[in-house]
Amino acid sequence: MEPLSRGRYRARLAATEQDLRDSQRLRWQCFLARTGEVDDGHRLDADDMDAACQHVLIEEAASGTLVCSFRFLPLADGSQIARSYSARHYDLAALGRFDGPMVEMGRFCIHPDHRDPDILRTAWAALTRHVDDTGVEMLFGCSSFFGCDPDAHAEAFTMLKDRHLAPRRWWPRVKAPSVFRFARVLRLRQPDPRRAMAAMPPLLRSYLAMGGWVSDHAVVDQALKTMHVFTGVEIRAIPAARRRLLDTMAGLT
Repeated sequence: MEPLSRGRYRARLAATEQDLRDSQRLRWQCFLARTGEVDDGHRLDADDMDAACQHVLIEEAASGTLVCSFRFLPLADGSQIARSYSARHYDLAALGRFDGPMVEMGRFCIHPDHRDPDILRTAWAALTRHVDDTGVEMLFGCSSFFGCDPDAHAEAFTMLKDRHLAPRRWWPRVKAPSVFRFARVLRLRQPDPRRAMAAMPPLLRSYLAMGGWVSDHAVVDQALKTMHVFTGVEIRAIPAARRRLLDTMAGLT
């Protein structure tokens, strides 16, 4: 992926060990500082997936301050789905039949002191450029809700079960030991669309706007104090208007 500049921000791939550590440090601040761990100034969020992934840094162009990062794992097709982080938490056997290039996007985080919407737009512009350059046909990953109380996310889960469940041909099944089966538990509840969308994580809102879909259950991650749903987007199914917007942001039109 070539570096990309958009307004105040630039996106680039991590090129050094320090780049990776900076990303891991930001991840710790976003995912683990909330859990009460004591910060000694050197805490990192790192795992064995980092070596297999490419890491994207979004920085303020003027200062070089890291404001966002994420990682992605390219897969030739669904036959490699077992390599993904998501496959550790979901039974993705159905997606093993997917016959095009895929990318798993993970550990997406924005610095808590930087909430400019253009940060997320820059991230999507960079990913759109990568999808266009490499012919990716599906994006997927885990979309996280902060907090493990299902009641706190009930409006969002209700909207997901009503309008955004995965197609049966790609249905993610239960694998993790602790899950909340929201499609079953909330089957009689009707969503309040305004409240539901306000409660959606920003990244998941972006996926849904592109025609994305989710698993029928959320995995409870006590270590990170989150609940996450498997999320997929088939590139060919992105609505035309949304695709034009993404292409414009990425400088492809």
